[in-house]
Amino acid sequence: MEFSVTKSALLNELNTTQGVVERKTTIPILSNLLVEAAGARLTITATDLELSIRTSCEAKIKKEGSGTIPAKKLLDLVRLLPEGDIKFKLLENHWVEIVSDKKKYKMVGMAKENFPAIPAMPHALVKIPASVLESLIGRTKFAISMEESRYTLNGGLMILKPDTLAMVATDGHRLALAETDQKLAGLNGEVRVLIPKKAMDEVEKLAATSGSDAQMDFAKDESHLFFQAGHRLLISRILTGQFPNYEAVLPKENNRTVVLERAELSDAVRRVSQLADQRSHAVKFAVSSEGVEISAQSPEYGEAKETIEKEYKGEPLAIGFNAQYMLDFLGAAADGPISIELKDEQSAGQLRPLADENYRYRYIIMPMRI
Repeated sequence: MEFSVTKSALLNELNTTQGVVERKTTIPILSNLLVEAAGARLTITATDLELSIRTSCEAKIKKEGSGTIPAKKLLDLVRLLPEGDIKFKLLENHWVEIVSDKKKYKMVGMAKENFPAIPAMPHALVKIPASVLESLIGRTKFAISMEESRYTLNGGLMILKPDTLAMVATDGHRLALAETDQKLAGLNGEVRVLIPKKAMDEVEKLAATSGSDAQMDFAKDESHLFFQAGHRLLISRILTGQFPNYEAVLPKENNRTVVLERAELSDAVRRVSQLADQRSHAVKFAVSSEGVEISAQSPEYGEAKETIEKEYKGEPLAIGFNAQYMLDFLGAAADGPISIELKDEQSAGQLRPLADENYRYRYIIMPMRI
């Protein structure tokens, strides 16, 4: 294998693979990239066995072939090299020679035969606008559970229908649901897939770097999901198991509503939560004809109280919420009015951004004892 490639083209693709490469692995080959030179393109593959990415760029191929190179060291070196062409040559014992101008380096590779096989992408089910997928993930992924014991909650549920696309995530204490009208040509029924958290992060990055008009091909087989944007292909194992029946927890009778501006609410919650209990992050929302009083107290820090004047005609109500859960949602919601819909002290509250017309975005948050 012998080829040359420009620094900028190579660096772009190396950056794309870094979220997938395993740094602390007991399987050494997983901290390497598989590099394949053929035709007029260089193909780079990274995997951690759960998630794989394959990407490519133009290169001048002198001799076709393939080898593996340590991912982190290669990225660090290429970043430091000057602009211009970088020459690569596979030597004996899997070593790789890297030459840039008058600078020469040799890296210890590993046998390419040890690199795991990556499944081929089947026929695409649908094309999804990359910007839509990025928006749905950004509005929901923060609600994914971090508890490994709750396996089916360690990802987001993507629901594809012929006319709509939705994403749901929950950790049992809160639930984020975003849905948008989207014609998905070629889809006859409903398709539901569970996407692991790490894969959602990488799909979001892939969508963000694809350009505003880009389409992403989506496919699946028995055990993998495939997301392809241009010359970049992301492959993820499907999370198996039953996602909870989220429709059952969507509030039906939350008829006490108050509407506040996102920025004003976010700033108030952020300030008040500074004096909340650091374990529970509990803040109290008291809604009355005077407006909304947000308060918190803790034995170690003291107490905080802020009032946002707002017209409210319903019965007064006081309810506790986790401030961090509130801030996660307010950080993802569009600027403008936020509708806070409550039923009573013991029932889940629902928050909806009213300015977000393209996405039906709902956030359900369980109350806390205060």
